[in-house]
Amino acid sequence: MATVGGFAGYILMMPVLPLWAVAGGAGEVAAGSTNAVFLLVTVATQLGMPWLLARIDHRIAFGLGTLLIGLPTPLYALSSDLWVLLGVSSVRGIGFGLLTVTGAALVAELVPVEQRGRAAGLYGLSVGLPNVALLPVGVWLSQHVGFAPLFWIAGALPVAATFALLGMPPVLARRTRGGTGSGAFPLALVPSWTVMTMVAVGSGGLVAFLPLAVSEAVAPAALMAFGAATMLGRWGAGRLGDRLGQHRILVPAVLLSGVGAALLAVAAWSADPVALAGAAAFGGGFGAVQNTTLVVMFERTSSGVASTAWNIAYDAGQGLGSFGFGLLIALSGYPTTFVVMAVLISACAPLAFPRRR
Repeated sequence: MATVGGFAGYILMMPVLPLWAVAGGAGEVAAGSTNAVFLLVTVATQLGMPWLLARIDHRIAFGLGTLLIGLPTPLYALSSDLWVLLGVSSVRGIGFGLLTVTGAALVAELVPVEQRGRAAGLYGLSVGLPNVALLPVGVWLSQHVGFAPLFWIAGALPVAATFALLGMPPVLARRTRGGTGSGAFPLALVPSWTVMTMVAVGSGGLVAFLPLAVSEAVAPAALMAFGAATMLGRWGAGRLGDRLGQHRILVPAVLLSGVGAALLAVAAWSADPVALAGAAAFGGGFGAVQNTTLVVMFERTSSGVASTAWNIAYDAGQGLGSFGFGLLIALSGYPTTFVVMAVLISACAPLAFPRRR
């Protein structure tokens, strides 16, 4: 419940902040920077998480995260000026950095090694449920209720979720062989990290700009399809990965993401309904990529380092996608931007194959 509430406050705001910035007169590049700064601060916070989680109860880190995500959110209503949006987003980014790394690390700390795939899949469900239920709701509420009430709702959910931590026992990091708790980034993580980063770039651009690339009638349904497929893809990859091996899931997942991006290019060109199929295909691939890369990283190093590396890939990718899409859209338009995304993701497929030892 704590994860669901924390991510609810995050996902409600991702497609809405660029819209709020545009309503205040910002262009695409400035609008994309609202999410980019949030995720940049998130990544900066995540860099210190292996050190922090090796020393404190995970519940404390998790609770600080949900509070920092929620409490500042109503301040967005003060102004749509860019400096206000970037300042509030920076504070919330610290909270999201705490929440994401701690939540993923708990997967490794609380279950046996042979069940990590399924555990990561279940964790993905708790992360994915807010995506399915709330990603399109944020856009709809901003259109029909207004931005200010939405900001209060998005702030209240993570704060309320903090109380769920009262039912969790103390959790301290396990001591792992090899002493990888220093925060070092093993080279063995690079292939999986690169794949995760590139697909996350596409996700960040999709969430920030799909509502602007296709009609208002299609965008909420496409975002819901993306969220549902991401959740199901992550859960399904968890169940299959433990039985078949993670890399047998990862390769087709990367290719599916590339196909989804190509379909989104078609939708942005002139065929809005195709956005539903494109968003679903991209979401299914993205969900499977999330789960498999996380489990592969857990096999290579300690939970704190693996969780930090994975979350940096996710959040840096999302931020780069939000900002980079704004630049490309300003230069070449929406269809070309989605084509570039499809090519870059598909080019990562060779990295998804298992490495020879």
